[in-house]
Formats: sequence, structure tokens, C-alpha cells
Amino acid sequence: MRAEEPFLVRHADLIFALKTFAASMLALVIALAIDLPRPYWAMATVYITSQPLAGATSSKAFFRVIGTLVGASMTVALVPNLINAPELLCLAIALWVGLCLYLALLDGTPRSYIFMLGGYTVALIGFPTVADPGSIFDVALARVEEISLGIICASLVSTVVFPRSVAPAVGGRVRSWLADARRLSRDVLLDRGSSETRRAQRLHLATDIVEIDTLATHLAYDRLADAGTVRGLSEVRLRMLMLLPIVTSIEDRLAALGEAALQRQPELRRLIGDLAAWIVDEDRSRQSGEQIRAAIAERQSALDGLAPRERIITISLLLRLRELVDISADCRAVGDAIAAGQDISTVALAFHPESGAAPVRHRDHGMALWSAAGAAVAILICCGLWIATGWPDGASAPMMAAVACSFFAAQDEPARSIRAFGLFSLVAIVVVAIYQFALVPGISHIEVLIAALAPTFLLYGFLIARPKTAPIGMALAANTATLLALQSTYSADFASFANTSVAFFLGVVIAEVVTRVARGVGAEWIAKRLMMSSWQTLAVAAERRGRGDRAQFAGLMLHRLGLLVQRIAFISESDRRDADSLVQLRIGLNIIDLRRARYGLAASTVRAIDDMLDNLAASFRAHADQAMPAELLSRVDATVTAVVKDPNERARDVALLGLVGIRRGLFPDAPAYRSQPEESFAA
Repeated sequence: MRAEEPFLVRHADLIFALKTFAASMLALVIALAIDLPRPYWAMATVYITSQPLAGATSSKAFFRVIGTLVGASMTVALVPNLINAPELLCLAIALWVGLCLYLALLDGTPRSYIFMLGGYTVALIGFPTVADPGSIFDVALARVEEISLGIICASLVSTVVFPRSVAPAVGGRVRSWLADARRLSRDVLLDRGSSETRRAQRLHLATDIVEIDTLATHLAYDRLADAGTVRGLSEVRLRMLMLLPIVTSIEDRLAALGEAALQRQPELRRLIGDLAAWIVDEDRSRQSGEQIRAAIAERQSALDGLAPRERIITISLLLRLRELVDISADCRAVGDAIAAGQDISTVALAFHPESGAAPVRHRDHGMALWSAAGAAVAILICCGLWIATGWPDGASAPMMAAVACSFFAAQDEPARSIRAFGLFSLVAIVVVAIYQFALVPGISHIEVLIAALAPTFLLYGFLIARPKTAPIGMALAANTATLLALQSTYSADFASFANTSVAFFLGVVIAEVVTRVARGVGAEWIAKRLMMSSWQTLAVAAERRGRGDRAQFAGLMLHRLGLLVQRIAFISESDRRDADSLVQLRIGLNIIDLRRARYGLAASTVRAIDDMLDNLAASFRAHADQAMPAELLSRVDATVTAVVKDPNERARDVALLGLVGIRRGLFPDAPAYRSQPEESFAA
């Protein structure tokens, strides 16, 4: 670590505030110098775009420019052609904003800014210019120039002046996550701690995966990040997706075996102890990993003397232990390669997820549609008031309704955030009034103006730099810069300012009221939808045949799990237990394993498995929010009977492992399967 780095880290918030203010003033001065009509938009854009990490700023910047171009183009297409039918024009803009918000919510990545900006930019440009439609092209072009200037200044200062790369932040979070996962693995293997403690560890890790995934989306846009580091973190990310369900499956298999079985297999107990010591050893070598793998293989070849039930459970446990070793070794090897600056492609990896294993995100079409409809309705109500009253400055109301509905739609309770946004908008209005009518009239030099703005906007930047106060700082900075409306000549008028401010605040209030009606369901409803979506995904997994989608499925289910964990207090006790133990995820992975095993089995066995999978799919769709029907257990047991009789030993064992996992996941308290009075297989 270089000598100056501790200082930069210690004062990162203050440095960000200084950088952002410098970028905003640079944008303002350039906009004034080239005589842009609304230079304050360039200043406001800097605060809207800037993020403490350079990659996050860059990821937003490019898509904001594209989104602004799309919105400006749509404004030029709509306003001149519909200006003689104001009601139709308002409807067209409202529907466009709603459509763009719908697409943005479904995307959920930095790319969503294209859709979001493409939507509300039409409101920002179109509504204020309806009185002079002939100037729409010039206004749209100027707005693109002003916003692009602000984005360029924000990106330039962020990447040149004391830049902070996303890669170290992601890398640090990944290392911390892996350390916690190793400790959880050790506790599971050695049965340390209480089940509640391990449950809390699982929930914490599941939540962190979603947060790391969100942060990692900016890596591709971070010019400061080394390409090898980005590839290495991507490889680790794929293995993180699989690690949690594997550890949970190991815990389940150990519980199924019981202490008595472990006493009958001292070699297995010793193997588990060696693995627990190896997995938390910071200095473990590749050679020691190979020794663990050899011990697992040796144990797999010495199980013929065990009872059928114990043999199946032990084979399942050993396969999961091998996957745990492979994933742990891969993560350490990739980490060592990144630290040494080695090409990641030269690292020999042991665990290979199926093709198409890129992280998959949960998309809630219903929620996106409700949010889009709420935004459209809020805009139409504001437009109705504006047209009915003939309010000269009423354009600010639908404009702010579009912005407020779009900004907070991705949250569980957006109305609460819109209300906070409105309250801090009032604070911004008071600050602007002080500047416009007490301070700015006496200022005649740009240097003095910058000095006067510095205390306020440095405070805003400091608030933005801190996650807990970032929404407050963003609302204050963006609204203050916009309402202050700094231009080359002073032309403030109190009546106009008051009218605009009232319309501005009214738009936010209407957005809150409409959003509260359209999205009044809260976290509990969203949590139930997440659970239902997972059961539907399980039905799809049971219906499909032979697709290499195991890691892709795990990515989707873990993303949902992370979203669900954030709302764990709002779901029922039974659903909470399923989420804690990753039941749905484990069932799905076992279904996929069972599908893959079908190809080595006899035709009659394959038909039995396919019939059972079809019954699973039907049950998942029909009984997603209640207990699985008892006849489904009989169907699973009948399939076990068919598979046990199959002559292909290797494929039979793999299929039985999948069936074991499905049965334990769906019916954990059911009596053990018995093919004959003296034989039983694990459930």
C-alpha cells in the first residue's frame, strides 16, 4: 500500500465532495462560456451522475447519454405532431414514460438508465416547451448538450482526480464473503454452533451475494480495473453461486446419516475432519487439495458393505464434499493469480459450471407493470390539473411526477422515498430562495459565485458520498441546482419562482399519492411473489429436458433468495424455514441432476422419471403456496423403486442422489422410503 492511500481512504467522503463540486463548477463555467441556454442542467447532471467509485460513475455516464438522446429524439417526434391535441400529447408522453420505466425495472442493470432517461427526458423537455413547439428541436439539442457536458465533466474528474476503482471494492467484498463461507463450511462439517447460528450465517451470505452482484455490474465500465482481475472475479462469482447450496446439502446429508452412521465409518469422520481443517487453512496448497480429493475417491470405492440407505446418503455426501473442495481450491487459485498478476486463462480450474452460467436476475413483470401504470396515471393527473387551471408554470408538476415515479420505482415502498424526496425538495426550495433573492443579486463575478455555492454543494457532495445519506444529498443537490437556474444574466422573479416551486412540489405529492395506491402492497406481498416465482421456476425446471442450466438456475434462485432474505421478517414461518435452508434451490438443483442422469438409464426407467417430473411440475404450479399433496410422495417413491432396479449402476446412483434430494426437500419429515421390509433408502 502506498503511503498516500491511507489518507485518501480516510478522507474519501471529503475528497468525493471536492471532486464533485469541482466537476459541477467546470460544467457550469463551460456551459456559460459556450452560451448554452440552461447551463444549470450541466451542473445538476454532475450531481445526478457522480458516484464515489469511478466505475459506477462511468457505467451510468454512457447509458445516460444514450438515454438522453433517445428521450430528446422522442420529444422531437411527439410534441410538434401532437401539439394541437394537448390531451393526446399528454397521454402519449405518459404512456412513453410508463413503457420506459417498465423496461428499466425489468433490466435492473446499469443499462436500465437508457430506458429510465429515455422516459422522463421526454417529460423534462416536452412539457416546458409546449407553449413554443417551434423551438422543440433547439431545446432538445441544447438539453442533450447540457446533460452530455455534465456527464463528461463528472466522468473526467472521477477517473483523473484521485480515482477510486470498483475492482478493489468488489475484490474486498468477495474475499470477506469467501472467508465467511469457509467458516460456515467448517462449522457445518464439524457440527459447530447451533442451527440458529448457522441459519444466520446462511442468510447473511445470501444477502451479501446480491449486494456484491449489484456492485460487480459496474466492473465492465471501470477503466481503472485490470481486465485479468475482472475475469478472475467473474470466475469466482460463478463459484460463489454454487457454494451456498452445496454447503447446505452437506449439512442435510450429515443430518440424514446421523452420529451412529459416522461412528460406523471412522474413515469418513476422519476425512470430514481433514477437510474442515483444510478449508480454513490460509496456507493450504494445491497438493493438499489433491490429497483430499484422493481420500474422497478412496472412500467412494469402499462403500459396498454399507446398507443401501446409508450407502446412498454417503455417496451423495462424498459428491458434495468433492464439489466443495473443487470450488474452494478454484477460488484460492484465482485469488492467488490476481494477486500475482497472472493471466487467469492459464489457471487450471477444477469446478466447471454448465454453459450459460452468467448470473441471472429475477424479473417481476407484474410489479414493473404496476409501477409503470402508476407513473403514467400520476403524469396524467398533473397534466389534467395543469390544463384545467391554465396554470402558466404548471409544466413542472407532470415533469416532477415523471422523475419521482421513475427514480424510486425499484424500491419495496417507493411512496415513502418519494415523500422524503418531496420533503427535502422543500428544503432545497428554501435554500434556492435564499440564494436567488439574497445572495446572487449582489454577485457579479463567477469566482465569487463559485465561492458562495461551495459551502452548500460541498455539504451535498459529502452527504452523497455516504450510503445512508446519499438519497438526501442527491435530492438536495439535484433540486437546488435545477431550481437555482443559474444563467449568464440574473432574471429571478419571485412570482415565477413561487409558481414553479408550488408546481414542482405538487408533482411530487401527486406522485406519492398515486404510487401509494398503485404500489401499496409492501414488502410482505413482494416476498410472497418471490416465493411463488421460485415454485414456478421449479415447475419449469421439471418440465424441461436435458438443458445445461444448473448454474444458471442456481444464479436465478440465489438472486431471488437474496431478495427474499431482505424481507424475511414479512413472510410466514414455513416460508421462512424454506428460505433459510435453501429448500427450493436444492430441490431445483436435484431436479436438474436427475434430468442429466436420465440418459444413461433404461427406457422404462426414463419413462418413470419423466412421469414423476411432470407430476412435480403440476404440483408446483397448483400447490405453490401450500403443502405438497401426499400422492406426490407416493409418486416419488414409485420412481425410486424403478430406479433401484435399473442395471446401469453409475447412472442409477446419480439418479438416486437426485431423487434423495427431491424427497428430502419436499417431505423432510416423511418416513424413510422402503423397497423391502429390510431395506430403506434415505429421504
